[in-house]
Amino acid sequence: MILAGIPTGWYAGTMTSRGSSNSARDKLLDAAVTLIRRNGFAATSVDQLCGAAGVTKGAFFHHFVSKEALGVAAAGHWLAITTPLFADADYHRAPAALARVLGYLDLREALIDGGTDAFTCLAGTLAQEVHQSHPAIARAAEAAIVGHARTLEGDVAEALADHGVADVDAASLALHFQVVLQGGFVVAKATGDPQAARESVRHLKRYVTLLCRGEKR
Repeated sequence: MILAGIPTGWYAGTMTSRGSSNSARDKLLDAAVTLIRRNGFAATSVDQLCGAAGVTKGAFFHHFVSKEALGVAAAGHWLAITTPLFADADYHRAPAALARVLGYLDLREALIDGGTDAFTCLAGTLAQEVHQSHPAIARAAEAAIVGHARTLEGDVAEALADHGVADVDAASLALHFQVVLQGGFVVAKATGDPQAARESVRHLKRYVTLLCRGEKR
């Protein structure tokens, strides 16, 4: 969103499928996704990005006027490359909206696997680190996170309506999903253990289920 939680293996497969036709710009953005999730924005240098992408520093500055400009573009790139994973997921085929919402959360839980650099969200990582030092990047990260949340609003709204839940705003609840996920990623980074992030998603699934069953809130 992360919007968030794309395993390294999936992302590597995406890069491979694009093959040698990748532009230098795409290669730099792919390198940024990998290196920034692993090392952070400040610790990732232009030289490292160029080395990982296999391009010259001249090529970097041909496409990006600064490292900050690359950070802004990387947030949008993250949304663009992760969107198909969720758009094509099996949970969309469930006939009931609540099943689709819970299926989305099942997928998010399943994607929490491996090291934190494999499943955490580039947009969230950028926002945590640069929200004061690079507000332009933070706004781009916000657009990626909120943009992903908006893709859930239709199913969330339908699930709430199906179960007679009239006092919960669908857009706010969809964004809350991202709050829980991003918070889980932070705790996983702090503890070195992804289990807390998985458990946070399970708590969210229980909340949504109880909410739609009409339990006292």
